[in-house]
Amino acid sequence: MNVLIVGSGGREHAIAYCVAKSPKADKIYCVPGNAGIAQIAECAPIGAMEFDKIVAFAKKKDIDLVIVGMDDPLVGGLVDALEAEGIRTFGPRKNAAILEGSKAFSKDLMKKYNIPTAAYENFTDPDKALDYLKTAKMPVVLKADGLALGKGVLICNTLEEAKEGVKTIMLDKKFGSAGNEMVIEEFMVGREVSVLSFVDGNTIKTMTSAQDHKRAGDGDTGLNTGGMGTFSPSPFYTKEVEDFCNKYIYQATVDAMKAEGRPFKGVIFFGLMLTEAGPKVLEYNARFGDPEAQVVLPRMKNDILEVVEACIDGTLDQVDLQFEDNAAVCVVLASDGYPVKYEKGIPIHGLEKFDDADGYYCFHAGTKENDGQIVTNGGRVLGITAKGKDLKEARANAYAATEWVEFANKYMRHDIGKAIDDAM
Repeated sequence: MNVLIVGSGGREHAIAYCVAKSPKADKIYCVPGNAGIAQIAECAPIGAMEFDKIVAFAKKKDIDLVIVGMDDPLVGGLVDALEAEGIRTFGPRKNAAILEGSKAFSKDLMKKYNIPTAAYENFTDPDKALDYLKTAKMPVVLKADGLALGKGVLICNTLEEAKEGVKTIMLDKKFGSAGNEMVIEEFMVGREVSVLSFVDGNTIKTMTSAQDHKRAGDGDTGLNTGGMGTFSPSPFYTKEVEDFCNKYIYQATVDAMKAEGRPFKGVIFFGLMLTEAGPKVLEYNARFGDPEAQVVLPRMKNDILEVVEACIDGTLDQVDLQFEDNAAVCVVLASDGYPVKYEKGIPIHGLEKFDDADGYYCFHAGTKENDGQIVTNGGRVLGITAKGKDLKEARANAYAATEWVEFANKYMRHDIGKAIDDAM
């Protein structure tokens, strides 16, 4: 079949890598893609939010299946636009993608259906939010309601910080219209775990666990980013935790969306906090995580196209989802200055070293080709991923592979998964 992938990051490169391994795939396309994806797919310079152009491109290329990787087009209704033209598409429709598109909606859903999460209140009036904070226990978490590239969450340790946070989100509009509404929730203590899942509207099949590192600097310091690295699996995601989540979180979420008349087909990303009182939902995403996809998908044994089609057709219950008994670590190579200000267009060297390296992957995030030379084109440039028999070996392999690649303003964290190394 002819497959079209929508997106331009490391997540979409990981998806394209898996699609390319499928015997079902004939021709692979990507819009807009990047320099890495262009090595396995035909890319076209169409933006992910240019719905009319994407639909026209899919028709012109006789696309049999579209996989939408990014959050913005999902929340904006790209799946609806493609399905309206009879084009099979993997991802939630607009009325289901609201699970990620509105934190206020998702918190209200969890409250209504008794899905464990942090206590919270929603606000559209900054003055009422400030009044509420006077009686709130610190620290608190402030969340912009809408999409904010994974950066619209502020942890505030004092009342003064919280007041400044309300100003940042609701008055200064640092995250744009995403801050028109805001969630204030209790600060939860525990270990974070990410669990991605395939969903067909009724059935849910969870993937192997992972853990992201959001902060820009070592020791979880600095600004929030889209993710500086990740590892899989999480040793803290035990059978006991999984059983609890299966019973009270995963299926409950799928059933809740169906009951609300918003059946969800695609990927639900569960951001979990393992608290003393049990696992609770930090957030939902309506797509593969980035960089979580870079460590989860290479460990999946299944043909991704078979799983994706089962989600579309409502036959996911017939799929035996399996993952390799090993580990993977992804270290993001970023442009120095990310996530604030950084240069682009810097030549990247050493990428050819990954061509024949078994168990090592270089997923492109912010790259483009310029006169035959691959150059940097974003804050997060590459996701260097490696497998190993356990997390310690995978981590050592990934960091060794980061030395294969050079560009002038290369920056990375040096402690991805280190806390796990130290704990084991």
